[in-house]
Amino acid sequence: MGVVATAHKGAENAPKQDRSRATRQRLLEAAVACLAEHGWAGSTVLVVAERAGVSRGAAQHHFPTREDLFTAAVEYVAEQRSSALACLAGEDRKEIVAAIVDLYTGPLFRAALHLWAAASNEDQLRPRVTELEAKVGRETHRIAVELLGADESRPGVRETVQGLLDMARGLGLATLLTDDSARRGRVVAQWAALVDAQLGR
Repeated sequence: MGVVATAHKGAENAPKQDRSRATRQRLLEAAVACLAEHGWAGSTVLVVAERAGVSRGAAQHHFPTREDLFTAAVEYVAEQRSSALACLAGEDRKEIVAAIVDLYTGPLFRAALHLWAAASNEDQLRPRVTELEAKVGRETHRIAVELLGADESRPGVRETVQGLLDMARGLGLATLLTDDSARRGRVVAQWAALVDAQLGR
């Protein structure tokens, strides 16, 4: 009887864990969307919970503080984007450069910017965001090096890859104010050619 009861309890716990994971994911995605659309000031735990379709209590069960929720949300989507970027292995460099730029011109980057701006004025948030940005930056650089087939032992190659990431970030900032997709397309094409020439085959 004890073995059967334990097995039954385990079966009951599995759906609960699945629901818990699903709730957590909805909260993270809602937090990023709110941050991108409303900024830090307009993104409260209650607003996120309502958007995710869960109670405020459920949200705070997963993320006890507002800082917990938003840093986890930006990290979660950054990991999703990094995974998507890693799938580009085998593509030509122009496609890879364009994909890296896309990483910095979508809702994730907009959400991250709001988080950075808030961190500049929030002592409790600043160290967490600084650590998160360093982690995301290192991972993005590592993936870019792999995708581009860059040999960083050669002089100037590391700087070329980092320059590409810095350029992509700058284009992301420009996109906040205006839709400059036509100009961005020309810049990306030129940068892809420069990167290809610098990195060689």
